[in-house]
Amino acid sequence: MTEAHNFVTMQSRGLITIPSAIRRHLDLDKPGTQLEIIEREGEIVLRPHVPIPADQAWYWSERWQKKEREANEAISQGHLTNFGDVEEFLTDLDS
Repeated sequence: MTEAHNFVTMQSRGLITIPSAIRRHLDLDKPGTQLEIIEREGEIVLRPHVPIPADQAWYWSERWQKKEREANEAISQGHLTNFGDVEEFLTDLDS
């Protein structure tokens, strides 16, 4: 991991400017980009954050992610059935 050392000056109201080279490298130069701010052992850590669109939030719920993990485990163990077409699938459901 490469570390970049830069010094910035705190402006009024606690504002700082992240150097442009770092913003470009981390793809942070778009308006509205969000950063997660973490205070850890005397340091301030800024981490890029990609917000989840509201219409996709269900996918990231703990319940859904649990089901995804279960499905992936079942697939990796070969617990699945392939159907040639929809009719074959529907016939299997009815039986």
